[in-house]
Amino acid sequence: MDPERGLFDLTGKVVLVTGGNSGLGLGFARGCARQGADVMLWARSEAKNAEAVRALSVYGGRVEARSIDVASEAAVVEGMLEAVETFGRIDCVFANAGISNGSPSLIELDSATYHELLAVNQHGAFYTLREAGRHMVARSEAGDPGGSLVICGSLTVFRGVPGRIHYGAAKGALAAIMTGIAVDLGQHGVRANMVAPGYIKTDLGRSRAAEDISAMDKIFTERAPLRRVGRPEDFEGIAAYLASDASSFHTGDIIVIDGGWMANIF
Repeated sequence: MDPERGLFDLTGKVVLVTGGNSGLGLGFARGCARQGADVMLWARSEAKNAEAVRALSVYGGRVEARSIDVASEAAVVEGMLEAVETFGRIDCVFANAGISNGSPSLIELDSATYHELLAVNQHGAFYTLREAGRHMVARSEAGDPGGSLVICGSLTVFRGVPGRIHYGAAKGALAAIMTGIAVDLGQHGVRANMVAPGYIKTDLGRSRAAEDISAMDKIFTERAPLRRVGRPEDFEGIAAYLASDASSFHTGDIIVIDGGWMANIF
């Protein structure tokens, strides 16, 4: 163990992050890279992938990226096999890739928009978790148990949000998938958890008008007890913890990181 990295030392571990070239995904990846992990990033933009690889490489570990659309089952299956071949193993996966394509209300939510989001946010995460689970189980059966599967959730698991019914549906389904994985694969030492962020300033909502974003910032800042919005760097610590052996008895949980938003009844 590196004494400077301490309890969350990830030296020798390999972490795969989907949607890892920006926003929360990059926050998860950076937290692990800072603790010594080797990192594989999956995201569609090759230019942003290259930029993220440069940013994470300063921490000394091996960092690579692949342009993979998680909505493609074949791409995920092939990508996971290639990741294992490249690094020799995968110890932790963050199923983070997602899109946000809003609709004014339920009655205006068309099927194409609904299925487009589920293809990435729900089905893409399922493919990723399944393939990572297959690798971890095979490794366990060869005498090397363990692994951590982490899903990026949302407060929409707990609360309804106008215009985001399909987004909440995907995240709610993933919460159920997470608990199922925890029970199903626990015998192999594989744990599964969800991180549910509050309002975080990322590129995911940048398509909204600037005045709408400013209004949202104000609403969340006024209600959250910590009086600020979240940032991707706020998720580096939880990423390192969940990827490390320090969380080896932590599974089947939804970890809310929202600045106290859910705790405030007013």
